[in-house]
This record gives sequence, C-alpha cells and structure tokens, in this order.
Amino acid sequence: MAAVAPPESSWNDEPRRKVVRRRLTTVPRTFALLAVLTVLSPVAFLVAFAIDIARSVGSRRPWMAVRLLAFAWVFLAAEAWGLTRFFAGWVRAGFGSDRERLVESAWPVQAWWARTLFGAVQRLFGLDLEVAGLEAATPGPVIALFRHASIVDNLLPAVLLTDRTGLRLRWIIKRELLSVPGLDVGGKRLPNYFVDRKSGDPRTELRRIRALADGLGPHEGVLIYPEGTRFTRSRRAAALDRLRASRPELWERASRLRNVMPPRPGGVLTLLDSGHDVLICGHDGLGGFARISDLWSGAIVGRTVRVWFRRIASAEIPRSRAERIRWLYDQWQAIDDVIAADTAPA
Repeated sequence: MAAVAPPESSWNDEPRRKVVRRRLTTVPRTFALLAVLTVLSPVAFLVAFAIDIARSVGSRRPWMAVRLLAFAWVFLAAEAWGLTRFFAGWVRAGFGSDRERLVESAWPVQAWWARTLFGAVQRLFGLDLEVAGLEAATPGPVIALFRHASIVDNLLPAVLLTDRTGLRLRWIIKRELLSVPGLDVGGKRLPNYFVDRKSGDPRTELRRIRALADGLGPHEGVLIYPEGTRFTRSRRAAALDRLRASRPELWERASRLRNVMPPRPGGVLTLLDSGHDVLICGHDGLGGFARISDLWSGAIVGRTVRVWFRRIASAEIPRSRAERIRWLYDQWQAIDDVIAADTAPA
C-alpha cells in the first residue's frame, strides 16, 4: 500500500503573498552573495590566509579563517544549485500543477544538499564519522528522535537516514529557518512542518505535528529534536530554571542531564500516539558548536563524531502520559551517560 502524505494544508499554512515576499528577498540575496564572494575570493582568501598566519604565531591553532571562508562559498553554491534544481523540478511538474511530481523531484535535491554540505564539513575540518546501529532505522514507519547539539548535526538525519537508507523523513523545523531559501523552497515542497514557537497556538502546532505521522509508509518517518534547541550551558541553566518554576516534578530528573538539554515532551508525546516504532539517535563529538562563532576556536578540527541508533518497538513504549514522559527522560539520560563516559578522563 502506497504511503499517503498528510493534507498539504497541515504543513504549508503560510499565506502565499508572505511566502513570495520573503523569497523575493532571500533567493536573489543568495545568488548575489555567491557572485560577490566568487569575484572577491582571491582577495578574500589572501586576507583569510593572513589572519590565520597571525593567529598561529606563538600557538598551534588550526587555520579557521580559510576553512570558514571556503565553507561559506560551498554553502552559498549549494544553496544556489539547489534552488536551480528546485526551479527545474517546478517547471517539469507543469509549473507546479503536478503536485506529486513536484514533491517527488524534491527528495533527491534534499539528499544531495545535505550530503554536499556535510561532505564539505568533513573534508574542511577533518572530521571522522563513526556510525553504529544504522540498520535499525528501517523499515519504516518510525518516529526519529535526534539529539541536537550543534549547527552541524542538522545535516545528520538527511545524510545518514535519507541518503544512506532511503528513509524519507518528514521534518519538524523551527520557522526561523525559513530565512534559508533552500530550506524554505525545498522544505515547503515536502511534507515538513515549520513550527511557530513564538506566536503559534500550542494546540494548533501540536495538531499539525501529529498530522505528519499520518499515512507513513515502510520507507518513511517523522523527525523531531525533542530538546527543541541546541545545547549550551546557558540554555541548559535557563531550561532548568523554567522547569523549577513550572514543572518541579521534572526538575530533579532534568538536573541530572549534564550534556544534553532536557527534552520537551509535547511534540514527542503527540507523535507517540501514532503507534509507530521509535528510533533514538544520540551522537558525541559535535558538542560546543551551537553557533558559527563557536567554530572560530578550531576545536572542531580533527574530531571524531560518533553516532548511534537504537530502535524501540511501539509495544515497549508506555501508554500513559506520565509514564511516557519518564520514558523520554530515560532515553535522554542514556544518551547523556554515553557522552559522559566518552568525555571522562582516562
């Protein structure tokens, strides 16, 4: 039986005028920045080279200015080529009239975009990737719960699950990322949902998140980051303060988590109601890079990134809300324990 996507209105809810107005800014800006950076690249790389030489005097700091500049060019080029491919897919789909063909054409672009960017990160920063348990990802349908630690791990689900296993994920993404035109055009074309965390009605947001789990087939899943944001020490402290005030019964459990953010149960619990298996993804090696500025230290260079997957059958997941919240915290505690063991002094 073929998979049935949720109704388009469940994920593509913005007024068309607002979408067009935003893209008339972000799309031309991407091509313009790429053109400017390409033309100025000889001078820009000479300046970056000089900065790295100056920073390395008296220290052994990795050369980051050249690396970051090179990645900026790759990112803009990937965005531009991805947008070009999306446009070509729109034309081939009868200028968007053939919805099924339009959606189908977007999947390989998404996988290519993530593969290209993560490949650039690996080569430029010398990352070594170790993956365990990937065979647990298929078959679908599954609800994938990913740890969120950095600006880099956003690429892991598409690289490891979609590109390597063929699992097509319906993403739950924060609406602020619509400012990235590739995510805007491609993400809106596919059955993802961009959560309005600032002004959205919580019940409406949860209903639309839940709709993503409808009609999933054997090659599909829903992706959610239960932490809701990238881990930093300050964000962890703020989250604990909020829990102490609003959910004191969870504060004690949350305070045990040292290397991950306390999971937010709302979206996860509504997806668990679908009755699908759950795929837990933890990773270590990308912590400490929540912002682009964090990369400047050079600590990311030469790191080993360890990623592990574990599948939990739906029958093993508790049924009551309170038990499911405890279960979710148990899963995040297990991830935290692995990270703590990896970083403990020998």
